[in-house]
Amino acid sequence: MPRLLPAPGPQRILTVSTFANAIGSGIYLTAGVLYFTEAVRLPAQQVGLGLGIAGLVALGVGIGAGHLADRHGPRGVYAATLVLRALATAGFVSADGFGSFVLVVTLAVSAQAAGFSARGPIIKRHGGERPQELRAYLRSVSNTGISLGAVLAGWAVQSGTGTAYRCLIAGNALSFAVSAALLLRLAPIRPLPSGGGRRWAALRDLPYLGITALDGVMAVQFKILTVAVPLWLIGETTAPRWLVSAGMLTNTAIVVVFQVRASRNIGTPATGARAYRRAGTAFLASCSLVSLSAGVPARAAVTLLLVAVVVHTVGELWHAAGGFEISFALAPEHATGQYLGVFGMGAGLAEALGPSLLIALCIGWGRPGWFVLGAVLALTGLVAPPAVRWAERRRPGAAGGEGSPTAPGTPGAAPAALTG
Repeated sequence: MPRLLPAPGPQRILTVSTFANAIGSGIYLTAGVLYFTEAVRLPAQQVGLGLGIAGLVALGVGIGAGHLADRHGPRGVYAATLVLRALATAGFVSADGFGSFVLVVTLAVSAQAAGFSARGPIIKRHGGERPQELRAYLRSVSNTGISLGAVLAGWAVQSGTGTAYRCLIAGNALSFAVSAALLLRLAPIRPLPSGGGRRWAALRDLPYLGITALDGVMAVQFKILTVAVPLWLIGETTAPRWLVSAGMLTNTAIVVVFQVRASRNIGTPATGARAYRRAGTAFLASCSLVSLSAGVPARAAVTLLLVAVVVHTVGELWHAAGGFEISFALAPEHATGQYLGVFGMGAGLAEALGPSLLIALCIGWGRPGWFVLGAVLALTGLVAPPAVRWAERRRPGAAGGEGSPTAPGTPGAAPAALTG
């Protein structure tokens, strides 16, 4: 098990800043939509449309933010995205119609996407020989903070008053501001020379774009437990409704405890690709179990759904660990932010389109839709290894997939702050 906190230094600062950020994210994920429907009183259809617009706008923002981070230093750019996110979130209280709602939520979602790209070079610079393990540790920290934020949001949801929701939004904005203030305790990171390469190299890197597309398909899995399973459980099974919360708590607990461990043996793009393949198999198994939970007694449905959640979460651990390794290792050192901005487009597209796709496939079509979804995710995992081999062959300095300076042949030692 990793230490609860890394040793004093940059990794600890990143950890505490990430935790503060995650509390705000947990508040928003739990109560954001309800705030706009119950306090602002926007129709649910308008809220869904506005979130979709925000997600699509944010797709291209990450690339530009990553490029700025590469050219001018990532610390300042990432801190600026957190400040913008705090201001946009505070602006939620002034939203009084569809237009103002779309404006503030687009700013908030775009700042979140930009922050993902700008944070990548910081993690890579301070992660030692295995930045993907630091990234895995920070994901565990994020899930812990999100859980705390969800608990805090429960008070406002239970109260249901406009005052309670506005207090929650204020706390949400404050968490992002605190995260930015903590981050500024890091020393500035000097940008690396570009070496005279093309300015927007990531958009011309076809193998990397191909892997991004595969990750976008696989990233639909992040919406299965939050969108498809709850709707299926309530509408198609005899399982009790409390199982929705129990399933999410199970998922979060497994991620918090095991994400770092799942990343330990993934130290090359090849092992990352194999993790994608294992993840696809796990998703096929979990989707099959969910489909079988309809039309059976309540105890059987509960058992099938809980096992499905556990199997799905194991696949999620492998998918996240593989994505950490592949996205970092195949990105040139001087353009990490730009490449991670491109890589984030796949997950961003899944975020924007995944819910409607899952509803149409799994809820609209029913049991066959779950098998189709699982098969698509499994096939995506099978395609990942040849796609990664293609990307390695196309990297500068590669010779038959070997010899690239950014893809060590053996995993390096874990950062000292994450061991013990």
